[in-house]
Amino acid sequence: MAGHKGMVGSAVVRALKREGFENIIVRDRLELDLTNQIETKNFIRNEKIDVIIDAAAKVGGILANDTYPYDFIMQNMLIQNNLIQAAVENKIQKFIFLGSSCIYPKMAPQPLKEEYLLTGSLEPTNEWYAIAKISGIMACRAARKQMGLNAVSLMPTNLYGFNDNFDLNGSHVLPAMIRKFHEAKENNTNVTLWGTGSPYREFLHVDDMAAATLFALENDLEADLYNVGFGTDLTIKELAELVQKIAGHQGAIIWDKSKPDGTPKKLMDSSKLRKLGWEPKINLEEGIEITYDWFLEMLKSEQNLKGIQ
Repeated sequence: MAGHKGMVGSAVVRALKREGFENIIVRDRLELDLTNQIETKNFIRNEKIDVIIDAAAKVGGILANDTYPYDFIMQNMLIQNNLIQAAVENKIQKFIFLGSSCIYPKMAPQPLKEEYLLTGSLEPTNEWYAIAKISGIMACRAARKQMGLNAVSLMPTNLYGFNDNFDLNGSHVLPAMIRKFHEAKENNTNVTLWGTGSPYREFLHVDDMAAATLFALENDLEADLYNVGFGTDLTIKELAELVQKIAGHQGAIIWDKSKPDGTPKKLMDSSKLRKLGWEPKINLEEGIEITYDWFLEMLKSEQNLKGIQ
């Protein structure tokens, strides 16, 4: 399980354990540098790995992508290429590659279908990460075609949930909102958000993504690329109002229209995977509520730790 400490990886590990899987092999960055090809190849060979689930990635929102373009394209390509090459050389049983909906063209028809890949220009604010993930999909596809690697790529919509990144310098829109509205409630201040609030976004709780990953692991899937989404979307403005309600914030929401909106709409067509038997279980309001509760527990733990120190 590559990337086991991240939001998606940790959710997959929890799901694997619930299903009774044993011998789940994980390593942190100090123990295994996935950007190092020799180190990665030796590890996969020596540990006699049967399955690789690749959730390891450098991720972040618009600000992080725009600030560190080289890091986003190079680090992600190194990680995935090293794992795919090791999978091919060691003839592992299954390789599951986890990507992102940002692989699709900015102005692609809605909802996004798997066949829209490589049919148009990407959203400039996250193209570096998107290009890295596209190269991973194509490398898996090539290894499947030429080498017979049983590789499946899963492309989730916007994910949120436990172990998300709530750092405002690198977080995605939903966790950033949770932190902003909570802190504004505590300080009795207004909340300023980027853009106009008009773009539409779809959100999927990370536990539903983990369930989709297990579904791909336990079933023989005919295609190599599947979208994983909830099936409905809402505007960023509607999302902000929902988070505001759940957090109990009473102030105003101010939209900074000098900042970019990003892609106008990114609703995914997940019918291909749904027809095979997977479906999401956690609706957005319930998902935000349990994520906010987890966020509060995390803050309490941090405060207790500071008190001990």
